[in-house]
Amino acid sequence: MNIFWDVVGSLVPPVFIGLLFWFIMRAILRADSKEREVYAQIEAEERAKLETKNSK
Repeated sequence: MNIFWDVVGSLVPPVFIGLLFWFIMRAILRADSKEREVYAQIEAEERAKLETKNSK
């Protein structure tokens, strides 16, 4: 039974670090995609303003 707890004890830290890394990377990638969406929306609005200004 002692071997079981040794194995569990040796596997918990790498699994924890792996999950932590996954959550951090997921948050970074989601923030990046949201930022790109907002930037594209702002750019589209500015292009629309420029087109209406040039068409007058």
